[in-house]
Amino acid sequence: MGVSHPAGWLRAGIVGRPHGLDGSFHVSEPKPELLVLGLDVCIGAANRAITRRAGFDRGVILRVQGCEDRAGAQALRGEALLVPRERAPELEPEEWWAEDLEGCTVHDARREIGVVKRLLALPSCEVLEVILGDGGRELLVPLIKDAVRGVDLDRREIEIDLRFLGEE
Repeated sequence: MGVSHPAGWLRAGIVGRPHGLDGSFHVSEPKPELLVLGLDVCIGAANRAITRRAGFDRGVILRVQGCEDRAGAQALRGEALLVPRERAPELEPEEWWAEDLEGCTVHDARREIGVVKRLLALPSCEVLEVILGDGGRELLVPLIKDAVRGVDLDRREIEIDLRFLGEE
């Protein structure tokens, strides 16, 4: 489920299209709090320091050590930007990293609904993309208190309210 990467790492984004001629590139699906100037990120099998950060939180532009031109940025396109979990900032209560939610079983009361495929950032809020156990149909569950009753990461379970979602 979701994009796989080594345990202990968080996906900070995906290398997007090149920006300019100096090796800079746009970041798709950025987690701006993980993309800090000077921080090492893992791209492919290489650790590279972030040497430039520009743009804004939804439109991050980076340049990394060892990527000096447009061709170098193009060669990295599509690669995940991984950051060690221990370098990540502390989350607030009721906040989770996408990697921690992916693969969790989703329930409504005692009824199993499906499994979280991934977390999506939509313009209005983040949603869980849940693959239902009835043959693969998908259900989008907004991460709001009315829809999500509780998250238990130790048990890898998420409790939702199907009635609120209009699914019952």
